[in-house]
Amino acid sequence: MTTAAFLALGDSYTIGEGVDADERWPAQLARRLRARGVAIDDPQVIATTGWTTDELAAAMDAATFAPPYALVTLLIGVNNQYRGRELANYRIEFGALLARAIALAGGDARRVVVVSIPDWGVTRFARAQGRDAPRIAAEIDAFNDVAREVATASGAAFVDVTAKSRDAGDADAMLVGDGLHPSAAQYARWTDLILPAAEQALAG
Repeated sequence: MTTAAFLALGDSYTIGEGVDADERWPAQLARRLRARGVAIDDPQVIATTGWTTDELAAAMDAATFAPPYALVTLLIGVNNQYRGRELANYRIEFGALLARAIALAGGDARRVVVVSIPDWGVTRFARAQGRDAPRIAAEIDAFNDVAREVATASGAAFVDVTAKSRDAGDADAMLVGDGLHPSAAQYARWTDLILPAAEQALAG
């Protein structure tokens, strides 16, 4: 049986910092799709904790791909916000990454799912460091507005997990031991939201 190839691009939220590989949301998504009768490969993950848009681009330059992918996901930008990088720069670099994601999906933007940046400002890590949660929220909203606009203009899907990340986002069950990164349970909540868009993408 031919299986659909799945590529997941991102940062700590895609690699699943602090959780087992099978608990990352891309792995959870693949399992959920299989449970619904979709023949899909385990995801090829190009992601590392701390990556910004330009660092993901550099990693993609060095990576080996096997296109076309039936499904490509892209979640990137939190580290741009964390490092205080300009929104205009994010627009340019995110747009270039999305174009590459579409190309890896055989040029079909409908097979690409962009996932919004979660809000780390609600976590106990942020609270312990005395971070300005309202400012972080406003900045992440601005980054997500850009991602949504660019994704929609390209024909790719955009899935908002940010509200879910804010809902009980500081609860012990929603975080791993560092108090910053999501737990498997939080990823499962995101997967619930991403699943319909992934199914539609795979349907072409």
